[in-house]
Amino acid sequence: MTVRPFVPWPDKRLRTPAEVVSEITDEVRAIWADMVETMDAMPGYGLAAVQIGVMQRLAVVDCSEERGKAVLLANPEVLHASAKLREHQEASPNLPGVSAVVSRPRAVTVRFLNENGEMEERDFVGLWATSVQHQIDHLNGKMYFDNLSKMKRDMLVRKARKLRS
Repeated sequence: MTVRPFVPWPDKRLRTPAEVVSEITDEVRAIWADMVETMDAMPGYGLAAVQIGVMQRLAVVDCSEERGKAVLLANPEVLHASAKLREHQEASPNLPGVSAVVSRPRAVTVRFLNENGEMEERDFVGLWATSVQHQIDHLNGKMYFDNLSKMKRDMLVRKARKLRS
């Protein structure tokens, strides 16, 4: 297992939808293992493969207090989202030093291929729901700040650029 480097914003890969994973192989499992190691080193609650330059629809999420409970997802898609929203301060290691409050559905039902190659449907609530939606956004070529107003988004990106220079 290896901690992998993050693709820096505004790399075009962060704006490119990831490729569908056709089957769960040992290579996919090795990528997931690196992703969990990388996520835990951040530390963070989730990671999408595109964030480390792997253009496959793979994500990991672990919002447990004790860690070690990562859910490994391939081709995740939201089947149902609650009408009730939840706000959470979100950030990304691809654009360090900035964050913003994003409002997302409080609960989602997600379908994905699990580590055994089986189709699974799971309900995620609270921080788990926020994190899985954040990762799916990454897999679709979106960043968390795309959920903000244009004015807030522009301010956030300007601040991030200023921090880098």
